[in-house]
Amino acid sequence: MLASTLTTGSGRLPHGTVLDSIVIKRDGKPVAALVDARLFERIRRLQARFDGLCERIEAGYAEVPEAEGLAEIDAAVAASRAGR
Repeated sequence: MLASTLTTGSGRLPHGTVLDSIVIKRDGKPVAALVDARLFERIRRLQARFDGLCERIEAGYAEVPEAEGLAEIDAAVAASRAGR
């Protein structure tokens, strides 16, 4: 994938340049990105699926005390890292 980086104030590319994405930086830090419309739609669909998953997990743990839930997460992370 061909990408380019622009800083604010320099919005010109050579004629005929084709890019898949552009990262816009201000003071050396990324502040925005322009991406292909199909990629953007895919990202939106994935975000919607992720949001739905988070809602289902939240509902599943609604009755679990916070400390107990956090302990379960910590144990799962530790087990996963030990298996590497």
